Amino acid sequence: MIPADHPRYRSLLTRERLAECAKKGIVAWEGLTAHGRGEAFDYLIGERTTESALLAERTAAAMLLTARHPVISVNGNTAALAAGRIAALQKACGACVEVNLFHRTEARIGMIENLLIDAGVDIFSGEAERLLPLSHDRAWCRRGGIFSADVVLVPLEDGDRCAALVDMGKTVIAIDLNPLSRTARSATLTIVDELTRALPRITEACREISDTEKERLIHSVNNHYLLSEAIREMTARLSHALD
Repeated sequence: MIPADHPRYRSLLTRERLAECAKKGIVAWEGLTAHGRGEAFDYLIGERTTESALLAERTAAAMLLTARHPVISVNGNTAALAAGRIAALQKACGACVEVNLFHRTEARIGMIENLLIDAGVDIFSGEAERLLPLSHDRAWCRRGGIFSADVVLVPLEDGDRCAALVDMGKTVIAIDLNPLSRTARSATLTIVDELTRALPRITEACREISDTEKERLIHSVNNHYLLSEAIREMTARLSHALD
């Protein structure tokens, strides 16, 4: 049992959830390492949503709402930590949701999809095909899902697939706490924020954003600026860490 007054209560609950899902096979064991790396960067921004992340989250909402065929790509970590939040975002923006995995087995796909369905997500169905120009199993997706999307939200993403999707002409929105990662640098728009903070803010923005703001945000997207600001915010916090 983790006491509620523990200073790392929320973080420890998250770790317990991931460990539990790893034992069940929903989360790949390698996903625990990925989470730890992201958590380290979250320390650098003070475990809070920064101003640049807020801007990116509202821009993400604008992109999803104006897309012809938006898709939310989900892996094991995302499903384990944020299934209910994915359901809320899907309802707010009308996106399809598709499971796409690096460590792919049909059994694991089924477990993740069932977890999402139980949380209220409407899963995009159909046979997966090897459609993306990748040498690993993230190449497998559904023709009417990720392959046909014009905008793809990729929380907790692999950099090579992100780059491949951009090369296919898709707008890619990444959620990545590391502003130096391949994913962050390859994406059309990167949200440097923790997954369970970012998704509700995108959902809220989808519900309230005006047509005027959507147009303004989409026409002013500058991912280099957002990444530079994220690094500046981390550096500023480090410089005052011992004050």
